[in-house]
Amino acid sequence: MLIVDDVEINRSILEEFFKDDYEILQAENGLQAYEIIEQNNVDIVLLDLVMPVMDGFELITRLKKDSRFSSIPVVATTSRSEEENEARMMELGAADFVTKPYHPVIVRCRVRNVMARLENEWRKIEQAEQRVQLLELSRKIGEDPLTGLYNREKFYSAAAELMQHNSNTKYAIAYFDISHFKVINDLCDMETGNLVLKTAGACLAHYVGDMGICARLEADHFAICMPEDLLMMDDLIEALDRDMQTLVLPHTVMFYAGVFPVDDVFLPVDQMCDRAHMALSVVKDNYQKRYAVYDGLMRERMMDEQMILREMEFAIEQKQFSIYLQPIYSVVKKCDTSAEALVRWVHPKEGMISPARFIPLFERNGFIVRLDHYVWEEVCRLLAEERDKLGRVVPVSVNVSRLDFYDENLLEFFMGLMKKYDLEPWMIKLEVTESAYTDNPQQIMTMMRRFQDAGFKFLMDDFGSGYSSLSMLRNLPVNILKIDMKFVQEIVTSFRAAKIMEHMVQLAHDIHMEVVIEGVETKEQVEFLQEIGCDEIQGYYFSKPMPKDEYIERLAGSPVVGEALEKAED
Repeated sequence: MLIVDDVEINRSILEEFFKDDYEILQAENGLQAYEIIEQNNVDIVLLDLVMPVMDGFELITRLKKDSRFSSIPVVATTSRSEEENEARMMELGAADFVTKPYHPVIVRCRVRNVMARLENEWRKIEQAEQRVQLLELSRKIGEDPLTGLYNREKFYSAAAELMQHNSNTKYAIAYFDISHFKVINDLCDMETGNLVLKTAGACLAHYVGDMGICARLEADHFAICMPEDLLMMDDLIEALDRDMQTLVLPHTVMFYAGVFPVDDVFLPVDQMCDRAHMALSVVKDNYQKRYAVYDGLMRERMMDEQMILREMEFAIEQKQFSIYLQPIYSVVKKCDTSAEALVRWVHPKEGMISPARFIPLFERNGFIVRLDHYVWEEVCRLLAEERDKLGRVVPVSVNVSRLDFYDENLLEFFMGLMKKYDLEPWMIKLEVTESAYTDNPQQIMTMMRRFQDAGFKFLMDDFGSGYSSLSMLRNLPVNILKIDMKFVQEIVTSFRAAKIMEHMVQLAHDIHMEVVIEGVETKEQVEFLQEIGCDEIQGYYFSKPMPKDEYIERLAGSPVVGEALEKAED
């Protein structure tokens, strides 16, 4: 391991972390580091950004351009105020970041993850020796063996040469992907899938002609580089659709694309492709829009995601995540009968960060599991405080991610919280979104029944937003339905929406399920819901989500709540 930092104490701290696992080399600046790398077999570099003589940006640029050293993983060491620098380092090829002051566990984990990813790649290569040999042969000749197009490496070098030698021409990179390509192989066979790929390659090659170059990067991913003013994406997508239709396949083949207008021909082509791919992700599986163009907003989103990923562990340690409670009100009992716990991130610099910014990202990278555990414990702490102050407890529902169900000890964790805070299972309800059930239904159903046997209740959140609601309602052991707010928005103005809502409530009652309607905002909506027999309502009409102290004050002023609960327990 090579540690590069002009501050000796920083090098000493990092050496202390890793001295038992690595032979440590040290450098005071980038130039000295480059000379050390030339003379030694370095497995990983921990690199500071701001240094004299040669800084971290120049060193990683030199390493990535030198084929001898381009595969060495580089972990940048930064301070919390260097967000722009971090984004730049990511574009230059940094594998990860660690922030100062160093947290030993986090630093070791990040380095271990980087090396594990590298080791996993080597293991794949070793397990597929024949495939590697074929790829090596293809790499030498620069050609994809199936389509005859350029392969990834040849495309990167050829595109860079093309754009740099024609600097007066503005180019664009377009990145293509086939939606659900795996279905083709499943429904047909490998030969049919290969025919699709060869047909797509021929179509792209014909369209580009001698105006640019095209490649099959991997699997069903293609890329082209050509003058921006000659790239007519609507025509190209139409040509691909037309050629696919001639194959008479049992499944519709749809191409999606992202376009990156090149504004700096010296930017590495792999990063140009990454940005085009980022644009593609905006429209993937959208039947109305088949391509998108990369813009500054996407870059801002990338930087925002990097900030969130960089700060998430520190934020949970510093308890920057807070729970807010939104009461669920019974219009029959005239009191709050439960509440939903919602998580908010109060960042010291960014202020209140919307869950829409971090929850989807946490679900993708798995951090949602750790956040869920944090929220569950905070809710249990609130319930214990509520019991001690008010002498009664109003149940609170918490969200359970689909990833949480992969933990075989999930029930044991909840029972541990019950014991720790002297609570009972009826006091905390579990919300699972309708979409989560489709991931691994058998495992989830088994886990849900174990929870119910222990005394917990389940709510199906966002009921009606998916495509198989009634089927899941028949099979899943759910106690309470939370009907999606989209239905509520139109019940006063749409006859169909009103009838659908009425029959959903009646259906739930007929099979002895409770119903909660969320997203209620107007008096007219409340009156309609009362008429059709729905008494539990959640929404801004009764209360917005509120901090826990304000929530307890609300309960303290509502003595009827305790009476209602005592009856429910009886």
